[in-house]
Amino acid sequence: MNSLPFDSRAAAIALNALREATPLVHCLTNQVVANFTANVLLASGAAPAMVVAREEVAEFAALASALLVNVGTLDCTQAEAMRLAVSAARRAGTPWVLDPVAVGALSFRRDFCHALLAQSPAAIRGNAAEIRALAGEAGQGRGVDSLDASEQALACACQLAQQYDTLVIVTGATDYLCQGGQVRAIHGGDVRLQQVTGTGCALSALVAAACSLKESRLDAAAAVCALMKLGGEQAAQHSRGPGSFSVALLDGLSAIDGAMLRARWPA
Repeated sequence: MNSLPFDSRAAAIALNALREATPLVHCLTNQVVANFTANVLLASGAAPAMVVAREEVAEFAALASALLVNVGTLDCTQAEAMRLAVSAARRAGTPWVLDPVAVGALSFRRDFCHALLAQSPAAIRGNAAEIRALAGEAGQGRGVDSLDASEQALACACQLAQQYDTLVIVTGATDYLCQGGQVRAIHGGDVRLQQVTGTGCALSALVAAACSLKESRLDAAAAVCALMKLGGEQAAQHSRGPGSFSVALLDGLSAIDGAMLRARWPA
């Protein structure tokens, strides 16, 4: 893989484009994070929709700008709805993103995610343990949390990107984005992003929003990863604990623009 520096100029253009487009993201996500995910999308300039009924998901996935499939609280009913939504999204040309939450821990969701990989996801976003497990390696995870550093999953991310011709993002202290023989790394963020439930899941929804843009998918996804990292850094300066951090994060996401990304990661 050819490693490239994070292009903050291209990311800034993509972030501003996201704010102008206000993409509608259809979120089939887990029940723990639905509200927070919706608020992160709104704060970042996208529009959330949580249409979950099996009778409606296919129709709505075809209308949305992008679809998120997050298996955090997967059950048989939701799995059927996700299959219907993904099929409809593919027919309509709607990009969809897979978040394989805790895929290494349980066989039902592991088999389900592997089956979905054949349906051409626009992107896959997970932590190091999830990406390693999805690629067939034994990752170190505890429930939804990863005990692996993102660097340990980089080879697996590149493997999945090549095997499924997609964008793979492994997040952690450093985020790595792999696509088309290229790797980009984004350093930064704050440890408190791991102390608030749903920040990773919400980032996956932002990745879905990014995938709907006309800009380079790699640049657009890098933009929202950088947005979350900078939002976390700023929130850490204005909070005293996880409760105030989550509120400060939403405030920060709404205020960050492309110029702030370029200032934080100068070329």
